[in-house]
Amino acid sequence: MKKTILIVFLVLVADQVLKFWIKTHMTLGQEIHVAGNWFILHFTENEGMAFGITFGGATGKLILSIFRIIAVIIIGFYISRLYKKSSHPGLIISFSLIMAGALGNILDSAFYGLIFSQSSYHTVATLFPPEGGYAGFLHGKVVDMFYFPVIDTILPEWVPLRGGEQFIFFRPVFNIADASISTGVFLLLIFQKKFFAKPEPPQEEVQQTESKEA
Repeated sequence: MKKTILIVFLVLVADQVLKFWIKTHMTLGQEIHVAGNWFILHFTENEGMAFGITFGGATGKLILSIFRIIAVIIIGFYISRLYKKSSHPGLIISFSLIMAGALGNILDSAFYGLIFSQSSYHTVATLFPPEGGYAGFLHGKVVDMFYFPVIDTILPEWVPLRGGEQFIFFRPVFNIADASISTGVFLLLIFQKKFFAKPEPPQEEVQQTESKEA
């Protein structure tokens, strides 16, 4: 389990340190251009899922938070089984990244409403404000900041339906936790045959089986 613990620890530390800095140093909507116009720190918060997707208001937020917690518990048990079965290291790393990312966003939802004041377009949030936080347990907002508008152009008039409109790729704003989840899922999709392949029996067992059949 050392590998999983290390991955979860590193992702959570990087994710939370950056979120704390963004929350206490930037106002909503503020941008810092890290590399030209294609790599931008853009502070935004969302009520729901990864990449700013929303889900059913306050009730949906609570359901989503509980679902995340249950999912992390299930993934944790599954990773434990993978270790017992001596599964492919890449499979363990992939699920560890997914669990780490889910935990990162759970921390936002669970505690940020309790420990931070409300961020606005004019004021920076305060950590542990005297008047208390801006929301209750499991109702905090998830902090996002990575924005990569690699392509920002106006579509030609001849493009169906959207001709003459602005086109931005990649538009979603996300965080380290989202990136960790996406990386884990990407690895599973790309290397699934390798990760889930049955291990070949030792050469000695193969020779014994062949001799018995002969």
